[in-house]
Amino acid sequence: MGNLRAQGSSDWGPAVGKRTTAFTLIELLVVIAIIAILAGLLLPALGKAKTKGQGIQCLSNHRQLTLAWKMYNDDNSGRLLYASPYNYTDPRDPTWQSTWVTGLLDFDPANPSNWDVEQDIQRSPLWPYCGNSAGIWRCPADKSIIRPSSGKFRGLVLPRVRSMSMNLWVGGFAGTNFGLSGTGWRVYRRESDMVDPGPTRTFLFLDMREDSIDIGNFATDMRGWPDRPEDTGFCDFPASYHNRAGGLSFADGHSEIKRWLDDRTMPPLVLGGLVPDNDLPSPNNKDIVWLQERCTRLREP
Repeated sequence: MGNLRAQGSSDWGPAVGKRTTAFTLIELLVVIAIIAILAGLLLPALGKAKTKGQGIQCLSNHRQLTLAWKMYNDDNSGRLLYASPYNYTDPRDPTWQSTWVTGLLDFDPANPSNWDVEQDIQRSPLWPYCGNSAGIWRCPADKSIIRPSSGKFRGLVLPRVRSMSMNLWVGGFAGTNFGLSGTGWRVYRRESDMVDPGPTRTFLFLDMREDSIDIGNFATDMRGWPDRPEDTGFCDFPASYHNRAGGLSFADGHSEIKRWLDDRTMPPLVLGGLVPDNDLPSPNNKDIVWLQERCTRLREP
């Protein structure tokens, strides 16, 4: 029996009368409440940080795409690409070759323009200047998706390929405005044409809402400018992905996040579809006037 140890030694387990420690239910509830409070304090900060990061990436994308546009211009004697071809439904139209991007975005799962960068983006005259980066054609905060019904991506959930459109008044429909806002407004055909309002005040690319973007241009209706704001209205809606603000770039190469002021600029989204009306009056809308001031001017009489 010499191998037996004295009763109560540590080798036989806890000493008699020693109390084991554990959290009580109240203590656990207090810890959970503290964690919930901390999470409530941190989540808004994390959300703001994410929004700010997306805004920075959006600005970078706009600058890179604008740089590609400027490099193309330099290689082509300052001649500008069209915002849209003359006939945007017919690929046989020769003006497709001189358009910054072709194709029609919608929510048709059979339309590869929505999800396949090889369909339109990689055929763009700007593509050789983009560093093989299709990501710069869209805002990172654009969450619109499509589920292709055919091809190698059939059944997958994919982001749509583009959120950016070009100012219609830069290049126009193959150099024309198709009568938008009357016939007296300038369509810029060469960089040297941009003397009023000038490159620093002429927006080039703008992020569009997922339910408004379709062909490659963003049409700002110039009716009402400069002294009849009661006549202003929308043809297209800009995006407001950045907390009631949207990204855009200018012909001189800089980019901005513009905060929209009028609720009519940000109507409820049409989920999975397009805005049905492309001619929507919006009298005295300060956001439209802001865009008008940065688009074009009347031609000389």
